Amino acid sequence: MSLAHLLSTRLAQTLSALGGAALLVGCVSTTPVLDAKFGDAVRQARRAQTLNPNASANRDPVLGIDGKAGAAAQERYQESFKTPPKTFEVINIGGSLSKDQ
Repeated sequence: MSLAHLLSTRLAQTLSALGGAALLVGCVSTTPVLDAKFGDAVRQARRAQTLNPNASANRDPVLGIDGKAGAAAQERYQESFKTPPKTFEVINIGGSLSKDQ
C-alpha cells in the first residue's frame, strides 16, 4: 500500500468516528438537568397560599354551630342537588314577548 492510500484510509476512519461521535452527542439526555427543579414553582406557590401549614394538627372542634344544625344544613345542601330550586319567569319590562306588536 502506498502512503497516500494509507493516509486517506486513516483520514476516512477518523472522520467517520468523529461524525459518529457528533451524532451521539445529540442523543444525550438533558432531562436530569431539567427535572432537578421540576415542580418547584408549584410547591412555592402552594406554600405562599397556605395560611397555616399546621392546621391539620389542631383537633379542637369548630365553635359556633351545634350538631343538629350542622346535620340539617348538610342535609339541605345534599337535597339541593337532587331537586334543584324551581326557576321563575323574568318579567320583561319595556319590551314585547310576541312578534305581533
